[in-house]
Amino acid sequence: MSETTEAPTVSARRARWGVIGYFVATGAALGTWTARIPAIKRDLELDDGQMTVALFAIAVGSVLAMQFVGHLADRFGSARVLGPGGLVMAAGLLLPGYAGSLPVLVGGLVLFGAGHGVVDVAMNAHSMQVQRHYSRPIVITFHALFSIGGLLGSGAGAVAAQLDVPVPVHFTLAAVALAVLVEASRRRLLPAEPQEAAEQNRGRGISPAILLLGVLAFSCSLGEGSMADWSPLYLHDELRTSPAVAAIGYAVFSTMMAVCRFLGDRLVARFGPVALVRTCGLIAGIGMGAGLLAHHPVAAIVGFALFGIGLSCIIPQVFSAAGTRDPARAGRDLAQVSTLGYGGLLAGPVLIGVITHWTDLTTALTIPAALALVVALAAPVVRPRP
Repeated sequence: MSETTEAPTVSARRARWGVIGYFVATGAALGTWTARIPAIKRDLELDDGQMTVALFAIAVGSVLAMQFVGHLADRFGSARVLGPGGLVMAAGLLLPGYAGSLPVLVGGLVLFGAGHGVVDVAMNAHSMQVQRHYSRPIVITFHALFSIGGLLGSGAGAVAAQLDVPVPVHFTLAAVALAVLVEASRRRLLPAEPQEAAEQNRGRGISPAILLLGVLAFSCSLGEGSMADWSPLYLHDELRTSPAVAAIGYAVFSTMMAVCRFLGDRLVARFGPVALVRTCGLIAGIGMGAGLLAHHPVAAIVGFALFGIGLSCIIPQVFSAAGTRDPARAGRDLAQVSTLGYGGLLAGPVLIGVITHWTDLTTALTIPAALALVVALAAPVVRPRP
């Protein structure tokens, strides 16, 4: 965990604020885009199929960027990668904002996704570097602040939509604000550590431990993606609730996830990462499963809340384990785990839809619950290496 019991230096404390800035900016960028999807769809007169292509472009850009950003972060230092990556992410909002056709929108979203993918890997790698200067865990709080950034971006987007602010104007202002934030954050980051800059000759394949961590990331991301798309439909279609009640399910899930992440660092310091991940997996799997079996709106909402509590700390600990197994190749290991995580985020809604077609939504949603129990069984993989 930490390599020293001394108080963190001034530069480490400054770098912690720098990493916070990147996590907030990344969440805010995604929240900004998400909030204006309806307006962009309306302005470009896109149907559901065309909008799906546009949404998929973000994932394509992110996954493509992750194939090379890990090596760059290991070779030159994560701080050097974060600088241009953050600016690309901010500038990536401009093309979607000014897009006049589907091809331009798709191209802009690929660029936006690429910037997001670069920052996602590099900021997690840098958070590991900063944590090595502390005598306690700090990385789960970073992920909580990513959620706060998402709320800020989507909230500002909702206000802009309500005031009928044109999308180009909104996205230009957001891009400028994000560029200022990431540039101010970049100035606070730590320089590359010796092994981060000098190591170039380690094996390039994926190790069994990193593959298993990727499977855990895939499982959790599949559950998160499924909640976003299917929890409202489960409450509305299966349990016959009103649209207002149906919206509560995902709101409770995401709120509990964000809140519990602020407690995660204290929990991992007290109980250790293995016990925390195992407990969280059991809470998610049992809570979600019980809520589905009860087949009642209140039970389902409680189950979704427990699922959010359970998933809250697992992904940060998976990334922490990947980034600390070998600091000399933290970027590449994080990129591999992040790529598998994105796969789960994309595959989750599709998998649930396919299973629902053959059975029913209640049965389909037991898949994320079962995967959470698998994560609990595999918890020892997050144990820090000596």
